[in-house]
Amino acid sequence: MSRPRGGAAAGMVAALCVLLLPSTAAAHPQADAAPGSPAPSYRPADGSEPVTGAESSVDGPELERAKIYSDTIAPGQKKYYRVRLDDASNAFVSTVLAPPPGSTSAILDGIQVSLASTDGTPCSSSPASYFGGDTTRPIAAYASRRIKNSSSPCQEAGDYLYTVAWAGTKSGGGAKWPIELTYMAEPGLKPGAAEPEAPTGWSSKAPSPGGGTPQKVEGGTGFNDAAAVDDGAWRDDIRPGESRFYKVPVAWGQQLFLRAQLANATSSASVFTANGLRLALYNTARGPVADKSAGYTGAPTGVELGTAPAAYANRFAGDSDDASAMRFQGWYYVQVTLDAKVPSTVPMTLDVGIEGAAQQGPAYDGDASAAGFGLGDAGPGSGEDLTMRVIGVAGIGLGTVLVLGLGAWYLLSRRVRPADDRTDTAAAYSR
Repeated sequence: MSRPRGGAAAGMVAALCVLLLPSTAAAHPQADAAPGSPAPSYRPADGSEPVTGAESSVDGPELERAKIYSDTIAPGQKKYYRVRLDDASNAFVSTVLAPPPGSTSAILDGIQVSLASTDGTPCSSSPASYFGGDTTRPIAAYASRRIKNSSSPCQEAGDYLYTVAWAGTKSGGGAKWPIELTYMAEPGLKPGAAEPEAPTGWSSKAPSPGGGTPQKVEGGTGFNDAAAVDDGAWRDDIRPGESRFYKVPVAWGQQLFLRAQLANATSSASVFTANGLRLALYNTARGPVADKSAGYTGAPTGVELGTAPAAYANRFAGDSDDASAMRFQGWYYVQVTLDAKVPSTVPMTLDVGIEGAAQQGPAYDGDASAAGFGLGDAGPGSGEDLTMRVIGVAGIGLGTVLVLGLGAWYLLSRRVRPADDRTDTAAAYSR
């Protein structure tokens, strides 16, 4: 009696399929931690490069464009880095300060970043970014250089100095807190192209929520693992002292409206925090857009914000800092923080509204999406594109193995059965 070689071949194919299936852990967030567990630390970018900023401006290490670097900073410290700018791109160099969960700070603790020529000429002014309370949270700031503007300095190609300085008190003692740095270069406009005009006649008042059952989502720990959300209502849970991050795609001409709401506290302990709930928004280059807060007493509360339409011209025609920051098409990052003094995990909803029709963008002299300023890109440091490429490659490989495996199965079956045994062959397919 012959062995069922066709079945063995099929089993071999199935085993290969299992081996080739990509892990879903990279594509889906981990399950929520147990109640009462500490807030998670900021997740660094996959493949980030360690770097050590120098105390002397002549010794600063170079930060290359489109890469993400990790370093640390201590209270009272100032660090120098070097970036090489061309004479055709808008440059944005950002820093994220990510204190370990449970760290304490003063209200005016934070970081101050700057970009200047090697002779000390500032390329732009950048306000300091502060925690705004004694609960630390990831905060980010960027410095920029705008190209092809006769009134702006730093137009020449060459080396420039990027500095990250501790702002505020030295309340952190000798602790060193992680920082993450990245340099993004946005293409300039084509020669002779007219600069787009800034939008007018818009309102930042949020529209009424659409209603419906919120979709479950688990926010990330920072920019690198932010959960992608779109127009609609989203449901999450947030722990004391935790920040949860989400990212929203915003096209040219569109406005973003956000409303974060805390449910009632289920703990019997009394609570009052002046900044119990914080809602912050960052743009594609990790620049601050808006930051609002609301007190929390254990009763339901919420905070909301609305933005200007995303427009290239906002960078020089915006009538406020938050309007000026809406200068890109791409991913915008939403941060929701619960004060550490809240006694227990609180259910939360995040309403996301994207208003307005997508419009034609500026006449870039280059590929803005490839530089990280587009809707097809997951933003700097994100593993989303890599994950999808892995899934795509694995899918192609899996398809190939299936075809080859089925071919092998067919040939092995032919060796066992006569070529004209149509009945048995059909039966094999029908199992």
